[in-house]
Amino acid sequence: MKYDAIVIGSGISGGWAAKELCENGLKTIVLERGRKVEHIKDYPTMWDDKWDYELKGRPRPETRINQFKQARTGYTTNPDMAHWFVDDLEHPYNEEKRFDWMRGYHLGGRSITWGRQSYRMGDLDFAANKKEGVGVDWPVRYADIKPWYDKVEKFIGVSGQNLGIEQIPDGEFLTPWELNVVEKELQQKMASWNTSHMLTIGRTAHISDDTPFEGRGRCQNRSRCSRGCPFAAYFSSITSTLPAAQKTGNLTIRSNSIVHSIEYDDKTGRATGVNIIDAETMEKSTIYARVIFSCASAMASTAILLNSRSERFPNGMGNDSGELGHNIMDHHLGIGASAEVPEYENKYYKGRRPTGFYIPRFSNMDEQSASDKFIRGYGFQGSASRENWTRGIKELSIGEPLKQELVKPGPWRIGMMAFGEVLPHHDNHMKLDFDKRDKWGIPTITFNAELKQNEIAMREDMKQQSKLIFEKAGFKNVQVFENSYGLGLGIHEMGTARMGHDPKTSVLNKHNQIHAVPNVFVTDGAFMTSAACQNPSLTYMAFTARAANYAAKAIRENLI
Repeated sequence: MKYDAIVIGSGISGGWAAKELCENGLKTIVLERGRKVEHIKDYPTMWDDKWDYELKGRPRPETRINQFKQARTGYTTNPDMAHWFVDDLEHPYNEEKRFDWMRGYHLGGRSITWGRQSYRMGDLDFAANKKEGVGVDWPVRYADIKPWYDKVEKFIGVSGQNLGIEQIPDGEFLTPWELNVVEKELQQKMASWNTSHMLTIGRTAHISDDTPFEGRGRCQNRSRCSRGCPFAAYFSSITSTLPAAQKTGNLTIRSNSIVHSIEYDDKTGRATGVNIIDAETMEKSTIYARVIFSCASAMASTAILLNSRSERFPNGMGNDSGELGHNIMDHHLGIGASAEVPEYENKYYKGRRPTGFYIPRFSNMDEQSASDKFIRGYGFQGSASRENWTRGIKELSIGEPLKQELVKPGPWRIGMMAFGEVLPHHDNHMKLDFDKRDKWGIPTITFNAELKQNEIAMREDMKQQSKLIFEKAGFKNVQVFENSYGLGLGIHEMGTARMGHDPKTSVLNKHNQIHAVPNVFVTDGAFMTSAACQNPSLTYMAFTARAANYAAKAIRENLI
């Protein structure tokens, strides 16, 4: 059967592509390589408590073997969420240098497990490459994307505060969650420093008030988000965009359908369809459409393009520039600080929140904050709380005195971790190994990417600043941490099919179209020309909505 549109992938980007294409009247099929997932029905751990698991919630031995790469995060293989991530033995990849590729193969993808932090990029980010001579210039500016950020935020529901700063442009927000007393103390002290440092509540894609959203309810503050939310309080494609697409009557969803390549017609210069393998039966088939949206995730979309070889594209579809697979980016993290806050022993807080505080980028903002060691910047995400009964593990006392002590709230502690920008280095790349194939006969990916000097210098500043902020605030016993890190661990993989003005130096144009194949769009993280330091998912959604509406208009006008 031939469709108007094919969407590869059903996650954050794929859901938005499906919604916008279907609402524009296009008969659309979404192809998901993994299993079908139904909202609520397929959230097996949504009500569990930690004590419901054997081994005190630690991964089982077989999990450690089968998900040995997925385990690098330290949390994705815990029994409450390991089922959302792939078996590394069944889905192998290769590393010339360490790369942590966290994958969720099921309907909804990682939109079920994402961290939900939602920040806009601004012209500080879109103009940086051109200003500093890094990579290539973005072919868009903030004014081009702002209406689409507005549209996305209104639909998904983002709580937060408008600050009027260029690092994270203002948006369309629901009621923000409240900072607790220690976080407010840090906020007030930072505001008095007369620097670029400031603190706000994290902007998060959760319904925080009684604003109506079809089929979704208000956040219950359960802190079990990544298991799947039965209240649909946070945004995921299976609770929001895919149901909106289904409502039109134009959507078909096909699970267990692994896309391995895109068909190309040399005569028309257009793609004609995608080649798929049924994940369960191994049956091969081709699905045809007028337009194709690849939303499989940055590395998977690029792998599909690299495997789509033809006489016109011997090195992969759209790879005239030679940039396909290059410029891998992520956000580097694992550095921060913690401290004790001895005051406020008579203060507590009520319930839980789905977000913490956020300290937006403050480096290289002006002459006062300019660094001579690195360019770009980073932000901090963190929270403060009172220690609970688990502090008793360190106690030597026993009996009634211990019990009485542990029912009291412990001392206040505060902690935060940095998320920093990774520059688009050409030699950070991925390629296909045609000699090593998976169980479906598809070439596996080999990664060769690492942090470079700019990121290493930035990490040193992250340590110094995290310590300085807490010490300057008067907090006690400040301790700095730095964890081992490999690219991919931020789970914000980007680049590999970047946008640009020139087909000689980029893969996609300003509308996310492949320069040489205008009916193929790539709108997941692969299109990113630079990474900024903000969580990128909101940007993927805005660009996807923009590209899908452009494609629908182009089809109506018979331009593609």
